[in-house]
Formats: sequence, structure tokens, C-alpha cells
Amino acid sequence: MSDGDSDGNPDGDDDQDPGADGAHDGPHREEFDEDPVGHTRATPGMTVGELVDGYGEAGIGAAAVNEAGDVLAEMFANDDCTVFLSLAGAMVPAGMRRIVSELIRDGYVDALVTTGANLTHDSIEAIGGKHHHGRTHDPEKSPREHDEGLRDEGVDRIYNVYLPQEHFADFEGHLREEVFPPLEADPDADGGGGSDVDSDGDDAVDGGEANGAVSIADLTRELGRANAAVNERDGVAEDPGVAAAAYECDVPVYCPAVQDSVLGLQAWMYAQTADFTLDALDDMTELTDLAFDADDAGCLLVGGGVPKNFTLQTMLVTPRAYDYAVQITMDPEATGGLSGASLEEARSWGKLEKDARNASVHGDATVMLPMLIAAARERVE
Repeated sequence: MSDGDSDGNPDGDDDQDPGADGAHDGPHREEFDEDPVGHTRATPGMTVGELVDGYGEAGIGAAAVNEAGDVLAEMFANDDCTVFLSLAGAMVPAGMRRIVSELIRDGYVDALVTTGANLTHDSIEAIGGKHHHGRTHDPEKSPREHDEGLRDEGVDRIYNVYLPQEHFADFEGHLREEVFPPLEADPDADGGGGSDVDSDGDDAVDGGEANGAVSIADLTRELGRANAAVNERDGVAEDPGVAAAAYECDVPVYCPAVQDSVLGLQAWMYAQTADFTLDALDDMTELTDLAFDADDAGCLLVGGGVPKNFTLQTMLVTPRAYDYAVQITMDPEATGGLSGASLEEARSWGKLEKDARNASVHGDATVMLPMLIAAARERVE
């Protein structure tokens, strides 16, 4: 022990006893001070918006849901923001159809990018079909025997949702009678389609060009028109749906992988005997023009796959990027796949502005989408 160090400090400096006067500031912590975790409440009568607000007191997934609700509400409240909705997965069969159609009808969506499967199931309900509650397995059978039995009964299974196969036959007839014919090329046309009139006297969308090629957006527009017409004509109790809402509100619907669906399969079969085909590239001009003309741009990405990438990549050929972005996914980032890719990664590509507000929620979209939409709409309205 040195003479100058009463407590054994070899450098001779006096150490401060942290307990001597009860005061000790401790180390400086950048992200710690004055931000304690609170405790979310769940009380009778509270709204979804109040619940999501309360999530801001909590951590982990609850905090992410709260942040996503904030970003979504700000995006919806911005009248100068062009909103792109990307919808993948079996959202329509799972019962999310009216959430999407009401978003469109109430002016919250300017463009929809989705799958042919969602449009197929949307149309089936528009013309009178229904999906049904089912089960993933029968406890008295093996999983294979359960699905073999469903096949014998003519029932298709989407996890715990059943769909009778005869609805696909009705959908095929709907396409061949109501949707595809107005899109066929007019043999007397001079290269461009004019406005057609359907058998009920309603305006149909432009017919195909002389070579029979129409854009996928034209197909989805005609699908929406036909769905709405048949829904009203036949007095179908169910809402006419997503494509019909988009048609009535002049919101374009893009389906970049339409051939990967019953809708695309039927279009291909029809094209074997008709002057009709789809031009997948034609949609790119309309979509990029929409992005070019936007003052601000935002996207809500539900699920991943082709719709997510198609929505994000639009900004690669524009001088701008998304100002707002919210995604709901169950896919992990570590796989390197696009479905689980973070929005921060999208920022590195120039798909999001450097200062864009973005949030990601990892969870089942059938649970998270209604919660986020309800909370955001409550704040805005």
C-alpha cells in the first residue's frame, strides 16, 4: 500500500465511495434515460385504437404494432400521399375481403397489387359462392386420410378453410360469359380498343387491341365490372368485393403473377381458341406513371412474394421513393428471401426515402391487419 492511497489504489488517487453520500450518477446511457417500459392495459369498452396506443408503453412485438399504427395513420391522414396496397397470401378466403374493399371504397387506397388467387376467391364470393369453416385434420384419421377424404368429397382446403370445387366451375363460366368476351380483339379494329357496351347496357372496359393483347390491369378492371354487375343482377347477399370496389372507385388492380392462379389458368385456356392474350409489361407504364405523379408515396405490404416486390421495385425507375412503409410478415429476415426482407434493406436499394417512416410487424396478417387498420382509421377519422 502506498502512502498516498488509503484504500489501495496504486495510482495514488482518492476513490469516490459510491455509498458515502448516497449520490452516484453512473455511466452515461444514450438510449436509457427517462424512457421506462410501461404496462399495457386491457379494459372493458376500450377501442382497438386505445389498445394499440397502449402498446406503445410495452416492448417487443407490442411496441412494433404501436409504431406501425402510427406510421399507417400518418400515411392515411396525408391527403397528398398516394397509397399502394400489396396483398399476398390467402387473405380473401381467410375473411379479410371486406377490410380491403372498404379501404378502397373509403378512399384509403390508390393502387392495389395482389395475387390471382385473391382475385379468384374474391370473384367466387361476388357471384354467390362461399368459403366455409373447416379443420386442418380429423383426429380419427391421419392427415393424409383427411385430405384424401376431402378430395373424394370435392372440397378444397386452405388451412382451416374449405371451398367446394363446384365454385370453381361457376367461376370459369363467369369468366367465359361475362369477363373475357368484352376483352377479345375486334377484328375490325384499327389497332386500339374502344369503349364497349355489355349486354346489360353498362359500359365495359376497353376491348383488346387488334393483336388480342390486353393489360392485366384491363383484365382486373373488367373482372371488377362483371363481379359488380352479376352481384347486383343475381341479388347476391355478400358484398361484391375487392375487384368491384376497385372498378367502381377507379383504383387500378395489378396482378403481376396472374398466371399463377385459377384466374390465369382460365385466361390461358380461353386464349387457346380466342383472339385474346395478356400483356404483362403494359401494366408497368401505368404503375410507374402513378408513382411519378405522386407528391408523397406510401405502401402497406401484407405478406411478401411477388406483390411485395412488384410494389417496392416501382420506385427503382422513378426519381423518388416511398415516404411511408408498413409491412406485415411472418417470414424471417435471415433466410435472405424477399418476403422476410426488412424495410431497412429496401432503403439501401432506394425503394424507401432515407428519412422515410417505416415499421414492420411480424405476425399473422389475419390478426394484425384488422388491428392496424382499425387503429389507424380510428385516429384519422
